[in-house]
Amino acid sequence: MDSDEEETLQFHEMGIDDRILEAISKLGWSTPTPIQEKAIPLALQGKDILARARTGSGKTAAYAIAVLQKLLHIKQTASLQATRAIILTPTKELCNQAYRNLLDLTTGCSRDIKCVDISPQLPLASQRPLLMEKPDIVVATPSRLLAHIRAENINVKKTLEMLVVDEADLVFSFGYESDVKELLENFPKIYQAFMMSATLGEDVKNLKKLVLHNAVVLKLEESQLPETSQLNQYHIKCEENDKFALTAALLKLNLVRGKTIFFVNSVNKCYQLKLFLEQFGIRACILNSELPVNSRCHIVDQFNDGLYDYIIASDESITPAHSSKKSVTKQKEKTKRPKKEDKEYSIARGLDFYNVSNVINFDFPPNPSSYIHRVGRTARADNQGTALSFVSIKDNEKLEEVEQALVEDNAQEGQSIFKPYNFKMEEIEGFRYRAKDALQAVTRSAVHEAKMKDIRQEIFNSNKLKSYFDDNPQDLRILRHDKPLHSVKTTKELKHVPEYIVPDALLQLRTRQGQSNLHSSRFRQGRPLSQAERKFRKRKSDPLESFEFAGLAENKKKRRNK
Repeated sequence: MDSDEEETLQFHEMGIDDRILEAISKLGWSTPTPIQEKAIPLALQGKDILARARTGSGKTAAYAIAVLQKLLHIKQTASLQATRAIILTPTKELCNQAYRNLLDLTTGCSRDIKCVDISPQLPLASQRPLLMEKPDIVVATPSRLLAHIRAENINVKKTLEMLVVDEADLVFSFGYESDVKELLENFPKIYQAFMMSATLGEDVKNLKKLVLHNAVVLKLEESQLPETSQLNQYHIKCEENDKFALTAALLKLNLVRGKTIFFVNSVNKCYQLKLFLEQFGIRACILNSELPVNSRCHIVDQFNDGLYDYIIASDESITPAHSSKKSVTKQKEKTKRPKKEDKEYSIARGLDFYNVSNVINFDFPPNPSSYIHRVGRTARADNQGTALSFVSIKDNEKLEEVEQALVEDNAQEGQSIFKPYNFKMEEIEGFRYRAKDALQAVTRSAVHEAKMKDIRQEIFNSNKLKSYFDDNPQDLRILRHDKPLHSVKTTKELKHVPEYIVPDALLQLRTRQGQSNLHSSRFRQGRPLSQAERKFRKRKSDPLESFEFAGLAENKKKRRNK
């Protein structure tokens, strides 16, 4: 390879239209990411591309810029309006995300490039007028695009020139195999195709055979997660029952700061954790796969806008890597049509969570792939991030699998990826008792009631208030998803942290003017408290030990004066 080719290409050196360059500048993208640097020039040369790059590496922008540039070039000579590009993604959320990215990149050429999102958010009939205008780009899930083709709402047999399959490793696992095969029968024989994927498994290889022709495979020599200088990965060995006490301690002692995603393994666990945190005065929202897509996107948007700091997500429907043959057979029988309930990857993958400082695996993920996609929500672009995993005894084997996979991925044999989080469980004994009391109130019926209440509220908001929110978009922001569910009685005592349950290590850092309430306390940077000072403060905080009879106190003062 020539030295000129090894030099980093900038966006303005790729032959990109000035209108797209202006949009890129407005988005603040100073230099292309490695996948963008390699994929865009090849795409503009007309090559089929299979790109493997980690989550958050800029794959969406890579194909979006190439598609828009080629469309602008085609429209210089083409006289007829036609749909020439189709972007397929496995989920409605990913469709919405890809559509918004395209809108951001077409701010300077929106009159020339028309793009529509026909993911299954609205009925087919309501989307038909959009397709009748023959937009340049159509974003859809495979099943929804096929439904429109069957209804004769769209015909790309002679006009399609570019096909993009985003998150390609999920297409077959989501049950779209038969849909893709039928779609290809309605596409022309010759078209340019791009496949973007975070992994290169068997599903991707099978899809590659169907979609791509003499493709260039871009497998970037990079780890699937950011370097240790950007992403700190910790684990805490704890018992299952101590996870709740540990979570309360970390949040109430301000040891976890910034926007945080909690991952659990079931929807019910989401509500259990939310109701638990409510009793400590900690508000969190739930990204529930059972809620409508508009509601889920609204929750993510509010989280990205900074309206709340904690979001709880589940990946209940994922199939374990070592599942039994019986379950695998049942899954194969159901692959003819996609499941209505979204799988884990619709939450842990693809969705853009902005400026996430921490990812906490409350429940340890079932396999290395799930771990990578969860942790990939933080330390995106050039931002710093922290991943913290709670590991119980039953999770030790999973931890070893993840560590082995990450070591092989980073080619750092013998070096541990995880750092032990220096937190002594015996120092949060006071939180254990409080957590036990709080958990006793979170019964199964309370979880069920909160879950039903949340779903009923979302249905009410989605249907009856839709027209109102269309006329009053600002009021939609007021609809907060982290409001207390009030299905469990809370006490004021749990919301405050008395000084006697704060670990000594933190007491030593507290300022002389600090208050007992941790929400308003400031930690001191001076010398640590002596043992005598700690005993004196402890005695003063105990009303029984600090009680003095007024008469005796006056006699003591007189003696001191003498």
